[in-house]
Amino acid sequence: MAYNVAVIIGCLRKDSFTRAVFNAASKLAPATLKFEVVEIGNLPIFNQDTEAGDAAVKAFRDKIAAADAVLFATPEHNRSVPAALKNALDWASRPWGQSKWGGKPAAIISTSIGNIAGFGANHHLRQMLAFLNMPTLGQPEAYVANANTVVDDKGEIVAASKDFFTGFFAAFAELIKKHK
Repeated sequence: MAYNVAVIIGCLRKDSFTRAVFNAASKLAPATLKFEVVEIGNLPIFNQDTEAGDAAVKAFRDKIAAADAVLFATPEHNRSVPAALKNALDWASRPWGQSKWGGKPAAIISTSIGNIAGFGANHHLRQMLAFLNMPTLGQPEAYVANANTVVDDKGEIVAASKDFFTGFFAAFAELIKKHK
C-alpha cells in the first residue's frame, strides 16, 4: 500500500539546504511513501478575523486533509521554527475544532549549517505536533548538522548519511502503517 505524504519545508528559499536535503534524502525512501511538497510561502499571515482564509489557504488545508501523513523539513530560526512554518501550522489547525493535522503521523528533519543541527526547531516543532495530536516519529531523530555538506554536487545524499536516511524513512513508513 502506498501512503500520500505531505511535505512541509520550513524554509521558503528555493535553493535552501533544507529543501536540497529533503530532495536528496527522499530518493532513499521506500516506494510506499509518495511525497508531495506542499508550498507554504503563498499563505497570508494567519489572522483570526479572516479564519476562512483565501484560495491559497483552502488549497493548503485540502492538501493536508488528503494526506496520510506529514513530513516536516525545517531549518532553525532563533532556536525555533521559521515563521512561515508556524503560520502554516496555524492555518491548518483553524477554525477551532476543524484541524486538518489531527491523527496524522509525522516525522521531522531539522537542518542547520552549524553543529546544533536544528535541535531547537526540532523540539519546538515536536511540542506543537503533540498539541495538534500528531503521532511523531521518535526514533530515529533526524538532526542534520552541516546541511551544506550532506548533499553532493549530483544532488545525492553523501555515502556517510545514506544508511541513516534509509532507516529514517523505513521507520516513518512503519509509523504510518501503524496509524492507518
